[in-house]
Amino acid sequence: MSPGRKGYLFGLSAYAMWGVFPLYWKLLRPTAPVEILAHRILWSFVFMVILVAAARRFRRIGPLLRRPRKVGLVVLAAALIAINWGAFIYGVNTDRVVETSLGYFINPLVTVLLGVFVLRERLRAGQWVAIGFGAVAVAVLTVASTDFAGKGTPSAAHGHVPYLALTVAGSFGLYGLVKKQLAVPATDGLLLESGALALPALAYVVLLAGRGTSTVEHTSAWPSVLLVLSGVVTAVPLLLFAGATNRIPLSAIGLLQYLAPILQLGIGVFVFDEPMPPARLAGFALVWVALVVFTWDGVRHRPARARPSPVTPAPAPV
Repeated sequence: MSPGRKGYLFGLSAYAMWGVFPLYWKLLRPTAPVEILAHRILWSFVFMVILVAAARRFRRIGPLLRRPRKVGLVVLAAALIAINWGAFIYGVNTDRVVETSLGYFINPLVTVLLGVFVLRERLRAGQWVAIGFGAVAVAVLTVASTDFAGKGTPSAAHGHVPYLALTVAGSFGLYGLVKKQLAVPATDGLLLESGALALPALAYVVLLAGRGTSTVEHTSAWPSVLLVLSGVVTAVPLLLFAGATNRIPLSAIGLLQYLAPILQLGIGVFVFDEPMPPARLAGFALVWVALVVFTWDGVRHRPARARPSPVTPAPAPV
């Protein structure tokens, strides 16, 4: 198989796995989202330690830890990805998969805005148009949508800010910005980030065990196995994503990234039977228009001889 085909296979596999994540986290109910997050962090750290040790790459970690700026960026990235993971798990376990999928749809627009206001980048007219559609979409979802309580009937006939989607998009966009400054390989980055969060996560798990409220102590073996496997589930698509970015152009990665939220949206509506009233559908339609404009502008201004980049261009979602 050629490197290009292998890259597309890796990319499709990674985004498909991220797209079906809601099915996995839903299996862990009634485990509380914070407890799931703590186990996800702990077992991700354990898996990455084993992986890095098997690859004999620990010698690259020491020099990074002796650079205070790198350590600070690692801690910041760890905090942001913990917020992103926690918001996503909370959304799945409270029947709000559709809203979390919206967060990943608008994430590219948030990333562009961060480039403008933080990195002082200049936007083309098409990019401004896309951001305008995205802003109108958020306004529509805020003003015209109805506050739904899970799968049931409307709990109040008034709009609400889609704060969960904005949290998912904002935390992931900031995470990408920090990762751009950090500039370390995917395996090293995930090891350091999960390591920075491992001690608080372990403390929380021990606290639950001491109180006798840990899910692991009061459920069958299957949920416990799923909690342990959450580390593998987290790391494998990230490694596939890293393999894809080293083999195919960035423009292809940009198009593939929409596969995950499309799958999440489908799961939310057709599997979990979450509501999609006309106002919410209109908001999503505006987001999709923004993404079409954004993607078209990017393809139109792509350099004629774009080559695959050896550096990971963006962090992995969820």
